[in-house]
Amino acid sequence: MPIRPSRTARTTAGALVTAAVALSAAALPHPAAAAAPPAPSGKARAHATAAVLDLDGTGRTAVLRGADRAYDTASIVKVDILAALLLRAQDAGRPLSEAERDLAEPMIRRSDNAAANALWRRIGRAPGLAAANERLGLTSTTGGPGGKWGLTRTTASDQIRLLRAVFDSGGTVRRGSGGLDAGSRAYIRTLMSRVESGQSWGVSAAGSPGARPALKNGWLQRSTTGRWDVNSVGEIAVRGHRYLVAVLSDGNASMGDGVSLVERTARAAV
Repeated sequence: MPIRPSRTARTTAGALVTAAVALSAAALPHPAAAAAPPAPSGKARAHATAAVLDLDGTGRTAVLRGADRAYDTASIVKVDILAALLLRAQDAGRPLSEAERDLAEPMIRRSDNAAANALWRRIGRAPGLAAANERLGLTSTTGGPGGKWGLTRTTASDQIRLLRAVFDSGGTVRRGSGGLDAGSRAYIRTLMSRVESGQSWGVSAAGSPGARPALKNGWLQRSTTGRWDVNSVGEIAVRGHRYLVAVLSDGNASMGDGVSLVERTARAAV
């Protein structure tokens, strides 16, 4: 696929760090109790992997850029948590309750961690996520330990499988088996297309100007290294085609560096 020319990043690094502080930087349930992370070491090197699928093309296999190894999800797992919640509601033959929607919507649109904590417990934590992912076709995602949903591990190709379960046409859906029904898919797509403007960076950098992306980003500073996991997954439009794009990265010296790496990788991959 051709490499798109670079464009100016949508958000400055300083604004992103401010957003990270305001949102408590993703996914560990008790960040205040943890010791401050060490300063990043100059020896570590950031890595990124991208996977891309052209939904309007002839192939149905994602194209990879980089090694398809496991990364921490940080907050991109919130899409998976919502999919698992919707499967549970489908199996019960009901829509999401008002209380569930009141948690799901801020979890996706503004990456609310308290909402994610509540829904992570509701789906049954890692075992519940694993049961949902088996139905959705994921093969390389492992839920985080205990309440640490942000330490779920996944690959870029598995994130494309999840995105296909949301953005592609659905397969056979039966109560207790199969994937997301049309209403569930539309609900996730709608929330992902309405994320707050400060969180619209990421795979959107590879999209055509003026096209509205549907995405979810994740960012997490690791307490063991001081370095950042920064990820972005979603659907973008390029030259009249719809693309599913997943970019995962780790080892970034700062959140701003991670955002820049993710956006460069997305542009190069699409």
